[in-house]
Order: sequence, then C-alpha cells, then structure tokens
Amino acid sequence: MIRLTYLLRAKTGMSAEDFQAYWRETHGPLVESHAKGLDMLRYVQVHTLHDLTTARPGNARGPMEEPFDGVAEVWWRDRPSLVAALATDEGKRATAEILEDERNFVDHAASPLWLNYEYPQVNPSPEVIAAPDSQVTKTYYPLRHHDGQSLADAQLYWRTQHGPLIRSLAGGRLVRYMQVHRFEDELEAELREARGTEAEPYTGHAEVWSDASIDAPPPAPPPPNPSGDRGVVIEDEAIFIDFSRSANFLAKEWEFFDRR
Repeated sequence: MIRLTYLLRAKTGMSAEDFQAYWRETHGPLVESHAKGLDMLRYVQVHTLHDLTTARPGNARGPMEEPFDGVAEVWWRDRPSLVAALATDEGKRATAEILEDERNFVDHAASPLWLNYEYPQVNPSPEVIAAPDSQVTKTYYPLRHHDGQSLADAQLYWRTQHGPLIRSLAGGRLVRYMQVHRFEDELEAELREARGTEAEPYTGHAEVWSDASIDAPPPAPPPPNPSGDRGVVIEDEAIFIDFSRSANFLAKEWEFFDRR
C-alpha cells in the first residue's frame, strides 16, 4: 500500500476550532462520498490537540516548526491503482470537487503533501488508533533530514538504526510506533502544482500512539546514560533529523472509512 500525507494549515483568519469543524463535518463526508470513484482504501483525519500541544514542557530538541492544524491521510492499494483512479472521468470530477472545497479552509501554499511507504515498528493487532473517545493520543512528528544528507541515507539510518532503538524502549504507555517514509514521485509534483503548494515536503513522519489508561511503570533505577531514555532517543534523532525544520504535535484521529 501507499499513503498520501497532507499536512494542513488553516486558511488565514480561520480559527483552529472552525477549521477542524469544517474539515470534519463538511469536507470529510465529501471525501468519503468519492471513496469508490477514487479507489481509496482508507481515509483518516488527524486533528491537532492545540491545547495539549502548546502546553507541553520545554522542548529538549530546541526550536521547531509550529504545529500543523491537522493531517489528512489517504491509502491506496498501490501506485497503479492511484494513477488509474485519477485518470477516469469520475476520478477527475471527484478530484476537482475536493480541491475546490479545500479552498474554503486550507492555506494551500503552506500545506505540503507527498506520497509514502509505511514501515511498522510496534504494531499490535488489532491496530491502535487515537479515537476521539479513547485515552490514546497520537504524537505526529514530520521530520526533515540535515543538509548534506541524501533522502536515501537519512531514511536508511532512520529505518535500520533508530527504529530498533525505539523498539528496544517500547512498552508501558507506548502502544504503537510507525515510520512513514516519503518517496519521490512525479505525482507529488502534480498535486503540489494543482494547489500552489510552496512548503517543502518532509523526509517522512514518525507516529507514536500512547495510552494514558495504562498505569505508569514503577520508577526504574538510574539509567547508565544520565540523560535517560528520552535523552538517548533525542541524541540519536540528531544524527539524521534537522529539528529546526521539523515539527512535533499531539493529535486525535477521525477514521471515516477503512476498506483495507
């Protein structure tokens, strides 16, 4: 499967609350109505929890980009399925209608989008989601690699070195962890051009689901590294992530349909 990631910023002058209400109540049902015509397998809206995100303690990663207002995510079986769906008359009409409605609430220039492959790291069955009525929250972490690193090299380190590190520390309230890696594709350029997108895409994004209903583990003995597990994670992230060009925020998920 492939996934479209679409980081959204609200249209100028629109509050985060109004943005999310319109997206959920008007735009979401519109996208769902075109699911068959566009051969979509799954559609999820990821809504930023601005109150929790802005109230988080000091960021050990230093200055980062402002949180996005949300993320639209769509899955297709594979690239040929997506290309075929977009080429039909029904697909073209659906795409035009969705794009026109986006103009009511999305700042297109500031909202990057790209295509991805998923690399599950901690992925229980059935899948955990941060449903609005649950105690699970999702940390969404769009990241960019350092200048001087290639996309391939940064993703290789992320997948083969950083992934195992996170897996070794998983447990407790961390119940799911996913790496989602961008791949370069001409379709991305077409989607950006149609929207007048100016913001650059990311290397990919990490997703971490945490369940507050799980009792916190008892205090552990002091770790060998005085910075602790979180410090070890951030030190390793610094090898391949440019924090100043990356973002990190908490969110909830509205799943409109899942036909996988």
